[in-house]
Amino acid sequence: MAISQLTEGTFDKAILSGAVLVDFWADWCRPCRLVAPIIEELSGEYGDEVGFAGVDVDACGSVAARYGVMSIPTVIIFKNGAETKRIVGAQPKNIYKEALASL
Repeated sequence: MAISQLTEGTFDKAILSGAVLVDFWADWCRPCRLVAPIIEELSGEYGDEVGFAGVDVDACGSVAARYGVMSIPTVIIFKNGAETKRIVGAQPKNIYKEALASL
């Protein structure tokens, strides 16, 4: 399953479409590079049930600011537009799986 890259113009609509995991990242962030393959794997496992998206904080700073993203990587799981879980920093795959299971 592909991970959609969101922009300031597409973000709000995307998080309203059921359950969506959003990875806030930047090219220069080494921990973000560790998280990216994990998110890719999860999108293959949960892609029928959960949407997966990314937000480049350098390109979409206002979205990151609106959600108080102060450190990256930050993964926020939304359900119908509401934040249900936030995970800050690079974490092992099981942490993200537990967060998705709580949906």
